[in-house]
Amino acid sequence: MIALKIEDLKTFTAQLFMGETFDHWLVREANIVTFNSFTIDGRIRQGYYSDEELEENRIEELSSWKTLRPFCYSLIKGKKLPESFQITMQLSPEENEKFIRRVKPDFPAEQVAALYLNIRYENHAASCVTGTSLKVFTLDKQIELEWDDTVRRYFKKLQIPCVEAN
Repeated sequence: MIALKIEDLKTFTAQLFMGETFDHWLVREANIVTFNSFTIDGRIRQGYYSDEELEENRIEELSSWKTLRPFCYSLIKGKKLPESFQITMQLSPEENEKFIRRVKPDFPAEQVAALYLNIRYENHAASCVTGTSLKVFTLDKQIELEWDDTVRRYFKKLQIPCVEAN
């Protein structure tokens, strides 16, 4: 797990809320505090979509950031900055599996519950914290270390300036 302090808040939030940078990520939860506190549970409600809609639109357990981004943006846009927001994102099951096959091919992909990116904004500063959730106990930290490294490279590729926080 690493914490990355975002150095260019304006560019980062523009990419997050107005760009497509994070659209392929899934959202576990989002909390946005403005004049009220808004909490979004990213889990798709059973029965809302038909089986045909689920298959046609490839809808799984969680909503994509692409789907939730316009709602979240509508909550923060305006003349006043939000007090805070926290968004917990994770890779899709397909991306999760690709990551595991690349990093540790002999490890069963179904044993990785999720690879997370926790985005937090408060006190006019933003940070991103990585996280891994395994379904089994292991002393091997290769998956966690590789996930941290992957997120560092992802931010560098997107030209999101950040430094590791202590």
